[in-house]
Amino acid sequence: MTALRCLGLDTSNYTTSAALFDGAEVCGLGRLLEVPPGTLGLRQSDALFQHVKRLPELLDQLREEGRLAGLAAVGASVKPRWVEGSYMPCFLAGESLGRCLADALGIPFFPCSHQQGHIAAAAWSAGRPDLLDRPCLAWHLSGGTTELLYVTPEGRGVRAEKIGGASDLSAGKLIDRTGKLLGLDFPAGKALDALAGETGPGEGFRVKTQGLAFSLSGVENQVRTLAGRAEPAQVARFALSTVADVVRRVTQAALEERPGLPVLCSGGVASNRILRAELTAACGAVFAPPQYSADNALGVAVLAHRALTEGREA
Repeated sequence: MTALRCLGLDTSNYTTSAALFDGAEVCGLGRLLEVPPGTLGLRQSDALFQHVKRLPELLDQLREEGRLAGLAAVGASVKPRWVEGSYMPCFLAGESLGRCLADALGIPFFPCSHQQGHIAAAAWSAGRPDLLDRPCLAWHLSGGTTELLYVTPEGRGVRAEKIGGASDLSAGKLIDRTGKLLGLDFPAGKALDALAGETGPGEGFRVKTQGLAFSLSGVENQVRTLAGRAEPAQVARFALSTVADVVRRVTQAALEERPGLPVLCSGGVASNRILRAELTAACGAVFAPPQYSADNALGVAVLAHRALTEGREA
């Protein structure tokens, strides 16, 4: 059977990305949005404007490399989560371009959520595409989201039901605010991880949990207090250890309720080395390579390919 090449587009509040997937091979491009120094993100209008400018540049590069010929389908993330009321204007950039391109070429367009894309990207890039065809637990840990999900197959896609996670401040925002406090550039995850590695093991703050839910808002005050009397590396280690500890404990509690389920970790925060070590030791969690943990279009292309091939012979 001829390989069916699908284009995926993702326009989050941090990254413009495009990826091609044919069922076996992937090619992806991504560019971080420009965030003014000293700030913690972008207004939606500014993010949307940057996406509109950058998407044609990414597609031009793919076209020059001869990768856009023979497209069979286009997919795009159209909302943060696949639930009623989930909406962010920045996703209009990828959705509108994707729909227009599919219409012009006379090929199908497949929408998905940014969260579904993260799950698919993590599973495929970790070498565990089977996790998209069976129930599993999945963490979506990013700048805007810290959610524990119960994931089940839905057609050739996935259904993600929130069953726990942070009730207020996301892990990514805590990390970025800690980074800003220490003078690191935004987004601060990679730099904070490296900084934490400059000191030895240390304990974080033990966050209280209620069932599978928890609050991280108080941890920011703990970080600020520590920053006044400790070295930056110790502050970084404290913040990341706090996140890793509460995620591990909530994961173990969820596995007591749903024993035997595999655990998949997605989102930019999932590339953190302390978190990876904690969850790997605790439950053998599955992680994407760092380049596919952060915002990217791979999962969107994977889901478009799965939707396109539904019902077809392999």
